[in-house]
Amino acid sequence: MRAIVVHETGGPEKLNLEEVAEPTPGPGELLVEVDAAGLNYIDTYHRGGLYPMDFPLTPGLEGAGTVVGLGSGVTDFNEGDRIGWVSVLGSYAERHVVPADKAIPIPDGVDTGTVAAVLLQGLTAHYLATDTYPLAKEDICLIHAGAGGVGLLLTQIAKSRGARVVATVGTEAKAELSRAAGADLVINYAEDDFQQLVEHAFGANALSVVYDGVGASTFMKSLDLLRPRGMMVTFGNASGPPPDISPLLLSQKGSIFLTRPTMFHYLRTREELLARANDLFQWIADGSLEVRIGAEFDLADAADAHRALEGRKTTGKVLIRP
Repeated sequence: MRAIVVHETGGPEKLNLEEVAEPTPGPGELLVEVDAAGLNYIDTYHRGGLYPMDFPLTPGLEGAGTVVGLGSGVTDFNEGDRIGWVSVLGSYAERHVVPADKAIPIPDGVDTGTVAAVLLQGLTAHYLATDTYPLAKEDICLIHAGAGGVGLLLTQIAKSRGARVVATVGTEAKAELSRAAGADLVINYAEDDFQQLVEHAFGANALSVVYDGVGASTFMKSLDLLRPRGMMVTFGNASGPPPDISPLLLSQKGSIFLTRPTMFHYLRTREELLARANDLFQWIADGSLEVRIGAEFDLADAADAHRALEGRKTTGKVLIRP
């Protein structure tokens, strides 16, 4: 079968399409024919070395497809079942082995492409808005990269919880997408100072929470926008890691909270995984959550997909199709 293999850290050119042996499911595992793998920024961190990995590796933590083989001891799934998964490395491949305890059944009425597009970023948006900082009516939140995969989903969830949303984007086309998702104020930070515009709209130190997946270029100004005891949620590094800061700075800026959440700690049990996923599926089915697939790339073109993502040329979700 074909798979993308990375033998050493580097740029997108390190993503090699190779013929590899088809995996065999072990006890408690499923063999899945991959319909689509979701592209996420963490894939570039694995490839580029920001997050140390063992090589060679096949990237991709997220995907969806059809079960075509069962390992011993599997009782909850059958061949032909459609499933999705997150946090199972190796999704850039025609077939993939997924532990049954991480497999998420896909309900009727939700297609596999949508599941591959929504799971990792949707689960992230879910825990950010419902647990990391549980948004409520009258909260004002700032979502950086508001037209990205997490940003568009997080905006919709935030609005459904009654919060006001400020979103930053890099182009006017992305601004239109963010407004369509429900953002109350959209700022093009390629042209305007987002700190000044937020303070002009809402006053000084008005934000309840900042959700920042951008990192270095937005982190320090974001701290200055928070209300006393507000929360800075840094969950990504698209522009590089945020700077190191002293804990005393948090006190000086209003006893604010700083957290760096990771999905693993919000999906510690199978029950929590399924509860969050089922919320997403229900919202998709009833039309209250729109999943935007911005682009699809063939498996052979995975390097181009990475270039588009890192070049900030994508909106919504990018899929890689084996």
